[in-house]
Amino acid sequence: MYYFIVNPNSCGGRGYKVWNHIEKQLITEQVDYEYYLTEHPGDARNKARELTEGRKEPKIIVVVGGSGSLNEVLDGLDFGCRITMGYIPAGVGNALKRSLKLPGNPRRCLKKILHPKYYRMMDYGILAYGEDEMEHRRFIGSAGIGLDAEICHSIMSWRTGCKKEKVYIGRAAYLFAGLKRLFTMKPVKGYMILDGVKRVEFNHINLISAQIQPYSDGGFCLAPKASDQDGKLTVCVIHHVPKLKLFRIMVRAYLGRSIRCSGVRYFDCSDAEIHVETPMPVHVDGESCFCQNRIQISCVEKKIRMIV
Repeated sequence: MYYFIVNPNSCGGRGYKVWNHIEKQLITEQVDYEYYLTEHPGDARNKARELTEGRKEPKIIVVVGGSGSLNEVLDGLDFGCRITMGYIPAGVGNALKRSLKLPGNPRRCLKKILHPKYYRMMDYGILAYGEDEMEHRRFIGSAGIGLDAEICHSIMSWRTGCKKEKVYIGRAAYLFAGLKRLFTMKPVKGYMILDGVKRVEFNHINLISAQIQPYSDGGFCLAPKASDQDGKLTVCVIHHVPKLKLFRIMVRAYLGRSIRCSGVRYFDCSDAEIHVETPMPVHVDGESCFCQNRIQISCVEKKIRMIV
């Protein structure tokens, strides 16, 4: 049995069109399946929890949507049962599709899922935030604080403020949002504690992004050498960079090119605690975690079984 969790509104309604195409293929191949169409934020998380909580039998769960839908499903899973995941991208940036080199054609993705040849045991991350009572969010691609999160917050505000029920915001919108925020947000002072031991201080932080995958939401390649199978986070810190240079760095990341230069530093760790003097926007897989001045990020090794 295959369980499909579908976000029909992903990418301005593309999720629904993709689902129509692959459902026809499921019927043609006489596949035993169930599906669930999400309607509101949090629906995918609740359905994933319903399918797995307290269950012992193996489950194959396939997400049709963008990185936000996949993030919700991951956040709701109970790993007490053996779970195999499949992913059919229908979002804008499709960061995980690019990181895992999944086919661009949904039918080809479905074919891989129905007739799997390769499975990948993948890491995932956990973000903890909050003052009195810490909240926890899982992520499969990246979590960050600063400019990249500011961009994600801007995109979410555009969607929320749009009068149309289904609105398409293309990938280029992430670049334009970055350009706008780049000239308005101010760098802050802060520090990181890596693996509970190493303390690294920065005077002008533009962004800190903890990567499980090379690509973050919007398709920015902030950590080309990040691996989802090493039990480590690749933490990218961009700091003390003039705005024009920062713009060039973000354009290169958007184009998938190397951003190694002065002002860009990388750290490998299993756990990172990040403190900033002034609260900054935070995201997990492009989903908002509001503004925080302290977050903790950790990596859980090879827990996700993904069909690739």
